[in-house]
Amino acid sequence: MTLDLHQKIYVAGHRGMVGSAIVRNLEAQGYRNIVTRTHAELDLCNQAAVQAFFAQEKPSQVYLAAAKVGGIHANNTYPAEFIYQNLMMEANVIHQAFESGVKKLLFLGSSCIYPKLAPQPMVENALLTGVLESTNEPYAIAKIAGIKLCESYNRQYGASHGIDYRSVMPTNLYGPGDNYHPENSHVIPALIRRFHEAKLSNAPEVFIWGTGTPKREFLYVDDMAAASVFVMDLEKAIYNQHTQPMQSHINVGFGSDVTIAQLAAAVSEAVGYQGKISFDSTKPDGAPRKWMDSSRLNQLGWQANVALQDGLNSAYADFVQTAK
Repeated sequence: MTLDLHQKIYVAGHRGMVGSAIVRNLEAQGYRNIVTRTHAELDLCNQAAVQAFFAQEKPSQVYLAAAKVGGIHANNTYPAEFIYQNLMMEANVIHQAFESGVKKLLFLGSSCIYPKLAPQPMVENALLTGVLESTNEPYAIAKIAGIKLCESYNRQYGASHGIDYRSVMPTNLYGPGDNYHPENSHVIPALIRRFHEAKLSNAPEVFIWGTGTPKREFLYVDDMAAASVFVMDLEKAIYNQHTQPMQSHINVGFGSDVTIAQLAAAVSEAVGYQGKISFDSTKPDGAPRKWMDSSRLNQLGWQANVALQDGLNSAYADFVQTAK
C-alpha cells in the first residue's frame, strides 16, 4: 500500500505517553501534516468545541489516544471522573469524526476491558463474558463503550459512507512520557520513582507490596505506537478477515510476562539501586496473572521489538530528565 505522507492526521492526546509515541512514529515515517491540540486548546469533553475543531480541520485519519488514565488508587478515588470524561471524549471525537467525513479512525483501549477472571492469556472473544475488576470498572466500561462506538458506526455507516473505525487493546504500557506521580501512577513508573529515591537516600532496603509472585505483561510504548500505525494501515479486506463486525478489536501485547519480583529486579538494575528488595506479603497481590493473547496481531505480521530491560533503561533515562 502506498502511503500518502501529505494526508492530515489528527492525534488526540498527543501529550500523553501513547499519543506522543504515535506522533514520533508518524514523523519518523515522513508524515508532516499531523494535527494536535493541547487540553487547554481543545477540551474533548466539550461537544461544541470538538464539533468546531473537526469542521475546521477536516482530518482524513484520527488516532484517539486521549484518555483520563491512572492506577488503582486514582481509579478508586475518582470513579465518576474516569467514566464521565472517557465516555465524553470517545463519543465526541468518534461522532464528530464521522460527521466531518473522517474515513479512518483508530481507538486505543486497555486490557482492563476483559473480565477479572478471564482465562489466560486473554483472547479478544473474552470481552463481555464476565464481571470486570471492581477497582477500574468505570474506566473499563468507558473503554468497552469506545470499542462498541467504533463497531456501531461501522455497522451503520461503513457501506454507505466508507468509514473504517478500528480498535486496539494494549497490555500494560511504559516508557518515555509516563506518569511518575507518587500515588496515581502505574506499577513501572511507581517502581522507578521508588528505587530512584532509595538510591538517592542510600536506603538499605526497598519494600514491594505483595508476595512478588503475580505475573504481568509489559509493552514499551514505542512498540505500541508502531502496532497502532500498523493496524491503522492494514488493508480493509485483511483487517476484516481477522476480525468480526461485533468483535473487531485487536490485542497488542509483548508476548510474554514476568513476575512482579522479576520486574522489581529489572527496574532496580535500570536505576542502579544496590540495596535489598523485600516483599510485604501482608499487602494485596491483585490478580495472579494478566497476560494478553496477541496471536491475532502476530498472524497479521507484527511483533514487539523492545526487550523489557532495554525499555526500562530508556524509561529511567526519561524519568531522570523529566520527572519532578
